[in-house]
Amino acid sequence: MISLTDFLLVSAALFCIGLYMIVSKHNAIQILIGIELMLNAANLNLVAFGKYDKLNNGGQMFALFAIVLAAATTAVALAIILNVYKKYKTIDPDRIDKLRD
Repeated sequence: MISLTDFLLVSAALFCIGLYMIVSKHNAIQILIGIELMLNAANLNLVAFGKYDKLNNGGQMFALFAIVLAAATTAVALAIILNVYKKYKTIDPDRIDKLRD
């Protein structure tokens, strides 16, 4: 049987990998993937704690809500990244100097 500690260790590893991807920021897509990894780590925590809570399924409900929110956020972020690429011809955040004309 998998213990709660195993879930938390995997979640911490996912969170650290996502944080590293955000801090290293080579391009906007990697930053977006890092954010998604961090959200998935939080979802894993919610589901893990919900599994060990015998009274209700609150953790699973919160995780489902967070997954739906993350999908909507990703769609908006990809649209923004495509518009930035159309204007600057790069997705490197360090090379984008201004967003106004």
